[in-house]
Amino acid sequence: MSKYWNKKINDIEPYVAGEQPKPGQKVIKLNTNENPFPPSPVIRAVMRTFDIGDLRLYPDTDATDFIEAVAQRECVKPSQVFAGNGSDEVLALCFQTFFEKEGNTDLPVLTPDYSYSFYPVFEQFYDIRSKKIPLREDLRLEADDYIGVPNCGIAIANPNAPTSRSISLMDIKKIAKGNPDSVVIIDEAYVEFSDPYFTAVDLLPDCPNLIVVRTMSKSYSLAGLRVGYAIGSEELIEGLKRARDSFNSYPTDRIAQRIAYAAVRDNEYHMACIDEIIRTRKFTEFALRGLGFKMPESSANFVFAKPPQGIDAETLYKNLRAKGILVRYFKTEGINDRLRISIGTRQDMEQLIAAVKQEVSNVKDS
Repeated sequence: MSKYWNKKINDIEPYVAGEQPKPGQKVIKLNTNENPFPPSPVIRAVMRTFDIGDLRLYPDTDATDFIEAVAQRECVKPSQVFAGNGSDEVLALCFQTFFEKEGNTDLPVLTPDYSYSFYPVFEQFYDIRSKKIPLREDLRLEADDYIGVPNCGIAIANPNAPTSRSISLMDIKKIAKGNPDSVVIIDEAYVEFSDPYFTAVDLLPDCPNLIVVRTMSKSYSLAGLRVGYAIGSEELIEGLKRARDSFNSYPTDRIAQRIAYAAVRDNEYHMACIDEIIRTRKFTEFALRGLGFKMPESSANFVFAKPPQGIDAETLYKNLRAKGILVRYFKTEGINDRLRISIGTRQDMEQLIAAVKQEVSNVKDS
């Protein structure tokens, strides 16, 4: 609290990021859904050939080369792609652009009750009313729950975080068609890890109220770069540009644009990393279930695991942390009996399983 802060900053509950280890601290880091593999090797050549003299110039506002590469990959027009400083900034601009403020309407934004924890922060920061739609008992999002509920917009992470579950394109289309006057954000931060792969971008020709948000942080191993993008109709993208140019006309710097472009173009390396993460995820799910854990079938690069009876999730989180293994624990009622565990390398996950097995054994022996 501070007398120098305004009321909103005094009252707001900011987003809490996952713990970052101190420099030199050796841990197995499975708490922030980062990619365990390095970025594409072609990026090293980009860094070597970058002319630092170019940094005296402002970057391309629209990140043209990057969005053209994305547009080619996704089979859309470049005018349907918007680039920003990480998907968090793109999501924040979407909330500002498409969702009415509290002073103008009583209609809320609809989001799942357990989802990306930045959504409620955006709602509070931008004075947007909200309505949380409960997930079903198995952490499943039911499309019908979003039909016939008055709203000024909808935001859904698919696959959802932290639950790891995804809904089908049929369900997304049902939600979009059932809310024709509202923009429906589909946050696809983890979509590349779906098996089989699918994306709501395929629905855009038939659903002009859909906007799909993506990140370069997860599947491209570029969390430290901060590049995200949105794909939607030209009308929705133009709205985002108006919001951007009223806030920060240069959201992606020159180096970030060059690196992101190179990463998108190296599809072979990108897919090889994804395939390995999916294989390791399946190994992890199988091993944890063998130890008595319960979890939804994951479509992301993490699992959301409920420890077996007799093992408290928070205690297990603390015990693993003491062993140098970081996972994510949420105190939120309703999901505080689970751990979100990012998928690392096969060696990382084998060490995790060994540590968890020891914890389970200790409980059985006590």
